[in-house]
Amino acid sequence: MPRMVFLDRDTLAPDVRLRRPAVTHEWIEYAHTDVADVVPRLRDATVAIVNKVRLSADALAQLPSLRLIAVAATGTDCIDAAYCAAHGIAVTNIRGYAVNTVPEHTFALILALRRNLIAYRASVIGGRWQQSGRFCYFDYPIRDLAGARLGIVGEGALGQRVAELAKAFGMVPLFAAHKGRTGMGPLYTPWDEVLATSDVITLHAPLTERTRGMIGLAELRAMKRRPLLINTARGGLVDEEALVAALEAGYISGVGFDVASAEPPPADSALMRIAGRPDVIITPHVAWASIEAQQALADQLIDNIDAFFAGRPRNLVHVAS
Repeated sequence: MPRMVFLDRDTLAPDVRLRRPAVTHEWIEYAHTDVADVVPRLRDATVAIVNKVRLSADALAQLPSLRLIAVAATGTDCIDAAYCAAHGIAVTNIRGYAVNTVPEHTFALILALRRNLIAYRASVIGGRWQQSGRFCYFDYPIRDLAGARLGIVGEGALGQRVAELAKAFGMVPLFAAHKGRTGMGPLYTPWDEVLATSDVITLHAPLTERTRGMIGLAELRAMKRRPLLINTARGGLVDEEALVAALEAGYISGVGFDVASAEPPPADSALMRIAGRPDVIITPHVAWASIEAQQALADQLIDNIDAFFAGRPRNLVHVAS
């Protein structure tokens, strides 16, 4: 009988319904799992269910019964995919569930920053409206989205949906060609042009060795229009120390991040040092987490497990050659 172990159930909200797979099985779940507990908890497991728990090659080598890793997320950078491919361990992920929630969160950040909502809210609470003696005041600039150029890094389902919403606001969406590549076709605008001409830049790329640190100080300095930088993808895409330097130097006009290179970020980390600024919004990796999206994720997670045991695996993650 397959043994299925969910290592970090608390990465889904408690009111999300997680039905049990159709195949007769043993189900074990833990709220959270530390690295030291991974091997003991998966010792006899057939299926490992994880969201953010790291499954390294060293750990996987000690788990001979493991046949499937069902990742309760789209990103699989927490899994040693090469080891799994070499040793016949199937890896599945979740797809398409966040096509509304992440783009909506992206635009919540963009709108709040372009219209300086955080700064105005704080000033009203602080009594500035009464002090002004007028029906309104103009302490912070407000910019429309209509006519603004939106640079989108990542042309997958989320990037495409962000582009659709951008058009509805009257923005001009630009899909950035992959950094260091040319001749990618008519969908793409050259990387350097996107950096130089965008009013807002939003990241929707996966975290891989190629994309890690893709936005550093050189890229931030190349952002000639002082854009907002939005990241609802992965924290490791951006050099966070460089981000702070760029914000303080005026290379960018604001930061809206839902992710960090370490989660949660240490209290003295780069992002936390700027979190209190009115031109910065940091949210705790919740862009994906609407109630609707979480339920869709949970349903798809079990669908992936059911399909695997039915001999029709789906959402398999393939290792690039």
